[in-house]
Amino acid sequence: MGRAIGQEMQTGFAFSKLADHLASLADVTADDLDLLADMPSTIAHFSSHQAILRHGDESHQCCLLLQGYLSWQDALGADGQITSISVPGDIAALQTLYRPCVNGNLIALGPAVIALVPHRFFREISARSPTIARTLLLMLLRDHAIQRNWTVNLGSRDALTRVAHLLCEITTRLQNVGLAKDFRLSSPFNQSDLAAACSISPVHANRTIQELRRANLLQWQSKTLVISDWPGLVRLAGFDPAYLGLRPRNQGRRPRELETAKDAVALA
Repeated sequence: MGRAIGQEMQTGFAFSKLADHLASLADVTADDLDLLADMPSTIAHFSSHQAILRHGDESHQCCLLLQGYLSWQDALGADGQITSISVPGDIAALQTLYRPCVNGNLIALGPAVIALVPHRFFREISARSPTIARTLLLMLLRDHAIQRNWTVNLGSRDALTRVAHLLCEITTRLQNVGLAKDFRLSSPFNQSDLAAACSISPVHANRTIQELRRANLLQWQSKTLVISDWPGLVRLAGFDPAYLGLRPRNQGRRPRELETAKDAVALA
């Protein structure tokens, strides 16, 4: 387990990313967000490629990702196939709220900070707010939709299109929670991780990135990824974000009330 640094919810950044994520899926109100203010949690830091949960574990808490990236990886294969990636604001292992037994390994992709939140908290606020209960279900449905799309990505797209599509998805999900502004983001993986996510060899992953660079679609320097030509990358990938189930930002929301709720928690 990673190094725990506290027993209370770290508000501000952590709360705002989760709030943005919830509001992107359903019409949450300031009252709904206020329920999150008393979230009990243990904040833990994990190093690159450290395991948070392992296949066969029984978990009674969810993992709210605050900073960094997480991945689910196949525990039975020898190549460590990556089957999904979590970004800040995601609740990884949300499925354990309904089935505690873990299927696969939950691994940090680079350094990560996580709030470990007891299942009972999500059950309690779901009982108090039908909107929160529905939104948690929508989060699970979105995860399943992403999984189906990844299956299509691996089964019917070539390596170049696979990589382009994955980068489009990650960028869109980051922008949904206020990150990746100007299409600049902290790289979610090294090239070996990219290979494991796209079911190609590390050498092939390197060649694919070089091809995207030569096409002036992106720049990848050290740990920073910059999308140079977003429309071009979207066209190459054939990317349609509809499967993510995201509402247009601020659609049906009451921004002043939501921001006031977030600010109140941050100052608490």
